[in-house]
Amino acid sequence: MTAPLSPTSITSTPTDDRTLVRAVLALGVGGFSIGTGEFVIMGLLPEVARDIGVSIPQAGHVISAYALGVVVGAPVLAVLCAHWGRRALLMALMVVYALGNFASALAPGYGSLTAMRLFTGLPHGTYFGVAALVAAALAPPGRRARAVGWVMLGLTTATLVGVPIAAALGEAFGWRAAFVFVGLIAVAAVAMVRLWVPAMPASHGASPLRELGALARKQVWFTLGIGAIGFGGMFAVFSYIKPTLLEVAGMPPALMPFVLSLFGLGMVAGNIVGSRMADKALMPAIGKVLLWSIVVMALFVPAAHHPASAALATFFLGTVVAIGPALQIRLMDVAGDAQTLAAALNHSAFNAANALGAWLGGVAISAGMGWTSTGWVGVVLGLGGVAIFAWSLGSQKATAVRASATA
Repeated sequence: MTAPLSPTSITSTPTDDRTLVRAVLALGVGGFSIGTGEFVIMGLLPEVARDIGVSIPQAGHVISAYALGVVVGAPVLAVLCAHWGRRALLMALMVVYALGNFASALAPGYGSLTAMRLFTGLPHGTYFGVAALVAAALAPPGRRARAVGWVMLGLTTATLVGVPIAAALGEAFGWRAAFVFVGLIAVAAVAMVRLWVPAMPASHGASPLRELGALARKQVWFTLGIGAIGFGGMFAVFSYIKPTLLEVAGMPPALMPFVLSLFGLGMVAGNIVGSRMADKALMPAIGKVLLWSIVVMALFVPAAHHPASAALATFFLGTVVAIGPALQIRLMDVAGDAQTLAAALNHSAFNAANALGAWLGGVAISAGMGWTSTGWVGVVLGLGGVAIFAWSLGSQKATAVRASATA
């Protein structure tokens, strides 16, 4: 197994604390833009549905379209751009993201908005994958997961700060203003990446064919399956969080920005705790977070019937993101020399979870099972993630036994 990229991959830039902090800050701003753009529409779903003349579950397909863009874009762009310098690639991806959000703000109807959200999702996974590689390469030994967690903190902080601000702009000036706000942040991220991220070439010998080698590794697929299935519950619930809180918990609309901030606070807390857990014991961290997610989804169903408990449940829902840094590092460890594709595929898996969760949640609601049925959808997806995790451990153990027997 090839080790992750080392700090020596940086050219003409010392990897001191100042370099690391500035690079992570710049990468985090890009993540902040992406996180805001991905999650804000969930809080504005009723307004979007009303404006473009569709039902709320049908408007949820716009969320799935963005997620599909991530799923498709991450492997395609990672393979095609494997030989690009890291900084140039990160800047190009953020330019595309900015343009996609500006175009989303101009979309006249359901079809065009769906197409623009799919386009906007294309650079998402590759950006986070390459940003994770840069952060891990700059990090001191034993702190790779925390460095990746710092980059992802931009995404989680977006749910705490960016999404409420964008949602408030959407409430005041229409949902299109939220996407303009996201696009402007992306433009700022391009400038910061150019100024503060060290020049880092692609890994030696990088090529599309070598990157595709990651797809031949069984543990890569297991890890992607854990993310795509086990993480879907959070999206099943959160995609319909606003109508659930309004209709079931009876919350006044004025409290929505506060509750969305609680979700973001939970994501920040989960990201920090999860990255520390992953640095200490990677696989146990993944298993523990999967079990925690099942508990959270099950408790959401009764908690959603009361304003105070629903708000607390929304906070805990955000903590499920703790699995992110652990899965990112796991993919980098099992991918061998196909680092770019594997790192990008982590976010393909997360957005497959987004698409799957939002779709299954909408199916349950449309079938008349009620807004809280999304919690039970989340339980089922969490159990699926645990099953794949157990399968991965069993396969890894069997491989180790065969290797020792032939040694």
